[in-house]
Amino acid sequence: MSGQSEEFLAHAASGLTTLCRAWAITRKDGTSFGFTDHDCELSFGDVTFRADSGLTASALAQSTGLSVDNTEALGALSDASVREDDIEAGRFDGADVRAWLVNWAEPDTRWLQFRGTIGEIRRAGGAFHAELRGLTEALNRPLGRIYQKPCTAVLGDGACQFDVTQPGYRHSGAADRMIDGRVFEWDVLNGFDPGWFQRGRLDVLTGKSAGLWGMIKRDTLDGDVRRIELWEPIRGGLVDGDVVRLTVGCDKRFDTCRLKFNNLLNFQGFPDLPGDDWVMAYPNGAGANAGGSLR
Repeated sequence: MSGQSEEFLAHAASGLTTLCRAWAITRKDGTSFGFTDHDCELSFGDVTFRADSGLTASALAQSTGLSVDNTEALGALSDASVREDDIEAGRFDGADVRAWLVNWAEPDTRWLQFRGTIGEIRRAGGAFHAELRGLTEALNRPLGRIYQKPCTAVLGDGACQFDVTQPGYRHSGAADRMIDGRVFEWDVLNGFDPGWFQRGRLDVLTGKSAGLWGMIKRDTLDGDVRRIELWEPIRGGLVDGDVVRLTVGCDKRFDTCRLKFNNLLNFQGFPDLPGDDWVMAYPNGAGANAGGSLR
């Protein structure tokens, strides 16, 4: 039983324990929530753990080795703690979760039993069921280079190294019209070619939906009207006047990297990779057969 202090082990072995469970959830926007199954509130680590949250957890599956630890948290949807509209908006997706066994008489005597992230969340009957995934879940992700013609980097990440904050690649401001949180229109938005923001990102900067974002599906120009359409609507209560930020998009092509971003040295694809039809190629006497680049 790793990670347990001598004080915790002595208390657990005493035969008369005052143990309870406590959970801390920290969303990616920095908002923290604390819950406990004790009948009084607890406080430690700058977090207050509420006793009336209705949150419980099923048995924790833990193991040695590299297999994924997992459990499930169950709780009631409450305006004072976890709200349904926040779950719908995706604010709890990938949130950090920590779970302790705590001596409620002396909260400094505790054992960090689980740490991970929130996975799939289901809602039904005024309650939520959240899958909790252990830290070894990250080991399930494929790693290494992928051999393909398009670039494998994400625009602006460590592999791409392009600075998307420089002038000409972002625009911030309130849209003149919004339709169902999915379509945003500007009567005048000069300085950007049609399709400039396609495959880019829209972030909400102010209002109730601040911190939410969506991927841009289409960027079209109809006369002077600029229309930005997202793949999925922003859920969270967007209203007229909320400021959004548009970030340029990238289609991962070799020529786009060279001409649109002047970032060819950091292109992470393989543009000269032969296609499937190359298997069917055969030598012939016509044409140039110099053995040069396929491009």
